[in-house]
Amino acid sequence: MNTTAIILAAGLGKRMKSDLPKPLHKVAGLPMVQLVVNNVRNAGIEQIYVVVGHGGEQVQQAVPETKHVVQSEQLGTGHAVDQCRTEMADSDGIVLITCADTPLFRAETFRDVIQYHVKSQAAATVITAEFANPTGYGRVVRNDDGSIARIVEEKDASDQEKQIKEINTGTYCFDSKLLFQYLSKITPNNAQGEYYLPDVLPLMIGDRYKVAAFCLSDPQEALGVNDRVQLAKAEQILQKRICEQHMLNGVTIINPAQTYIELDCEIGRDTVIFPNTYIQKGTKIGSNCLVGPNVRLEAAQLHDYVKIEQAIVVESSIGSHTSVGPFAYIRPGSHIGAQCKIGDFVEVKNSQVADQSKIPHLSYVGDAIVGSHVNIGCGTITCNYDGKKKHQTVIEDHSFIGSNTNLVAPVKIKRGAYIAAGSTITQDVPEYSLAIARARQVIKEGWNKTEG
Repeated sequence: MNTTAIILAAGLGKRMKSDLPKPLHKVAGLPMVQLVVNNVRNAGIEQIYVVVGHGGEQVQQAVPETKHVVQSEQLGTGHAVDQCRTEMADSDGIVLITCADTPLFRAETFRDVIQYHVKSQAAATVITAEFANPTGYGRVVRNDDGSIARIVEEKDASDQEKQIKEINTGTYCFDSKLLFQYLSKITPNNAQGEYYLPDVLPLMIGDRYKVAAFCLSDPQEALGVNDRVQLAKAEQILQKRICEQHMLNGVTIINPAQTYIELDCEIGRDTVIFPNTYIQKGTKIGSNCLVGPNVRLEAAQLHDYVKIEQAIVVESSIGSHTSVGPFAYIRPGSHIGAQCKIGDFVEVKNSQVADQSKIPHLSYVGDAIVGSHVNIGCGTITCNYDGKKKHQTVIEDHSFIGSNTNLVAPVKIKRGAYIAAGSTITQDVPEYSLAIARARQVIKEGWNKTEG
């Protein structure tokens, strides 16, 4: 059956106390609205409308692949959904309605509730959850056949009804035609003067339409994000899920509570993740790697058997059997080959380092091409910036760069060349040559001797 989704993302989100629209606050590296869109799409729903209001242009830019409907005035959830009436005039099927600030619903849950809705032959299906402490939520009162008799807000609930643990999560499935038919009948007869989506339910029930309830097996999915505290709670829940999924796929995570992994990351089997590791969006890690402690990877690619600790890698790749760190920084645009060593306090930026080369410690290599089997001594710097432009340094295969060397770009160190320690190289060095560029040592004996 044809299914459409409406995602409500127009709210101001005052309790976030932020200049950023609430749907754009991130959970596991993605804006909440993007996370909801992804899960809706992964449930098999292609036609998605996002209702925007406050910060609408920013929200649209975050999810450009969806259709956008503007709610100029925020007059309640019923009013927000009704803004889709014209767009969905020809729709005849199921509509799933959820909110951009409920990012924890799984795609499987959306699929299951749609199937349940169809099987129940209901006009509407409410996703519900059972909370140990449901205080503040509307209680779901069921009929003997399991369908919903009514939803009672706490202020209107009797003492007996307050004992009910099942609550309305605010996510629904509707028959599309009936939804818009009943939306035209609701009124803003409440303290806020707004049109509430749940108000269509008693109207449907009064006309003898069936309203079903789908109770979540995991009530945490229903968590809404209204402030920074709830945002952190949502992050914590999603991180637990992500780590568990990687562990079930064969990754060892020493302490999941001290590991941060964003969505859209890949980690190979038998890789070990040590505490205080941050693996950010777009990162791909091979198998049998040792990552951490104290590592941050952002859009990084690590091949098999990489060992990295106390280091940062951003938008760069590391070849197999290479070790990085401690205290190394691999900046964007860098490609480190296989069986290399990038040691302590080494910074590599926008450079290529070929297989089996070593930069053991205390060096800066920027805008460079380094061949294979090259050794770069301690304290070496590629002087790539002349104050106006960046220039390239080329170090060919089997070259040896002595400690405390300055390579003033543009310069080429050709195959097999040696650079004496303490040199400042400003000209190309021929193959298999020794370059010495330092003042000759002079000794003046007795110079510092004093009489008496």
